[in-house]
Amino acid sequence: MTETIQQTKKMEFSKWRNALWPIHNFELKKFLPMGLIMFCILFNYTILRDTKDVLIITAPGSGAGVLSFLKAWFVMPSAILFVVIYTKLTNVVSKEKLFYILIGVFVAFFGSFAWILYPNQELIHPSLDTIQQLQLNHPRIKWVFPIYGFWTYSLFYMLAELWGSVMIALLFWQFANEITRSSEAKRFYALFSLIANISLIGSGFVVRYFSQIRDSYPPEVDAWGISLKWMMGAVVLSGALAMIIYRWINTNVLTDPLYYDKTDIKIKKKKSKLSVMESFKYIFGSKYLGLIAILVIGYGISINLIEVVWKDQIKQAFPNPNDYGAFMGGFSMFTGLSTIILIMFTKGIVRQFGWTTASLITPITLAVTGMLFFAFIFLSDSLSGVLASFGVTATTTLMAVYIGAAQNILSKGTKYSLFDPTKEMSYIPLNDELKTKGKAAVDVIGGRLGKAAGGYIQQILFYITAGNVISIAPYLAIIIGSVVLLWIVAAKALGVLYNKKISEVNNS
Repeated sequence: MTETIQQTKKMEFSKWRNALWPIHNFELKKFLPMGLIMFCILFNYTILRDTKDVLIITAPGSGAGVLSFLKAWFVMPSAILFVVIYTKLTNVVSKEKLFYILIGVFVAFFGSFAWILYPNQELIHPSLDTIQQLQLNHPRIKWVFPIYGFWTYSLFYMLAELWGSVMIALLFWQFANEITRSSEAKRFYALFSLIANISLIGSGFVVRYFSQIRDSYPPEVDAWGISLKWMMGAVVLSGALAMIIYRWINTNVLTDPLYYDKTDIKIKKKKSKLSVMESFKYIFGSKYLGLIAILVIGYGISINLIEVVWKDQIKQAFPNPNDYGAFMGGFSMFTGLSTIILIMFTKGIVRQFGWTTASLITPITLAVTGMLFFAFIFLSDSLSGVLASFGVTATTTLMAVYIGAAQNILSKGTKYSLFDPTKEMSYIPLNDELKTKGKAAVDVIGGRLGKAAGGYIQQILFYITAGNVISIAPYLAIIIGSVVLLWIVAAKALGVLYNKKISEVNNS
């Protein structure tokens, strides 16, 4: 039986099959449900990502400047707290139960927000006059006060941010890395992203559709509140489906040695489980993990600094939450479609050109498109006449929104199609301790640290200049260039170590 399996694994695909669908028929029982779990998780991620921005940025007296304070002082500490709790739970709860516990807590809150917290916000939020007076008295830190003024929105934002790190970067990919053989990963991982990004189109459609219902209700009805109920209902259902599929994999796939056999993976001697502090010392003492962390942090800082300027432009163009949500839904749909196209054209890059080349495409793309976006922002006044001469009637603000959207789509497309798969591949040759607790620290804390660092940078600039997002944009452009350069250097260094470890694993 084992010999037959090995012979099947070695069968060569046709040229087109290898390019489009390098999955053996017998592997579908394992591949498809894993792809569906990622579909559900990313479906929720997109809805939550779009909704959290609409809630915070369009709230009265709020704006894109609030995001830097939220990420730095709330999201980052919550990520650290989560890793501490997660590390403790991994020692006392099975991985399967931990998946159900975490996803259950998240979807329970998001459902409660739409049906309980948001409809009663006037009872639990301080008055708008109080917040505006605080902003007037303390202009250098005026973006802090909306966090308190709309504290349930802030809590939603914090948990929505953690959903991406916890469910995608940690739980799914850790599960995938555990049950996927190295020979499968080279073919599975890029296609995981392909299937998952179909969910971006679906979730983008959901956000756009339910955000456009405003015209169906009279002005006195809170159309955005109704939109929230529909969207969070979809989140709850998708989360429940992910748990059902996860259970099915554990009972029907992992019990079959054809798909998962622990003897396929070289068993290392069991080590005593580390305490939280010992885990952190072990993790941060690894140069390899440190380089992965630089990649994650570099992406977090650079995309965060670009997005805050872009989202400021979106609010100016679409101040109403339903309009803002509809735009973000359409943006998510285009992101999913573009990512699928990029995956189709780039999924062979790792096999043909190696891990290092594939990992460098994202930072280079982000740097080039980011420069074009900032150039338009800085030259918008002089370009307005040029645009008019070509018959372009859109305002420079709206043009900046569309250019920023194109920048974001390309950056996220290369992230999903190349950055995420190569990052996950880099964990495969590591031992079990680094794959679990090391991955938790890098992906959850590292991802949040990147965004938090971007937030700290913005806060310092806000305080020094007492200005707005546009006034600090020139400084942000310079910082982004420096961060991307460090990111590229780290990716090259990690590529050397990764190839060395893969050779050691193959030769052992």
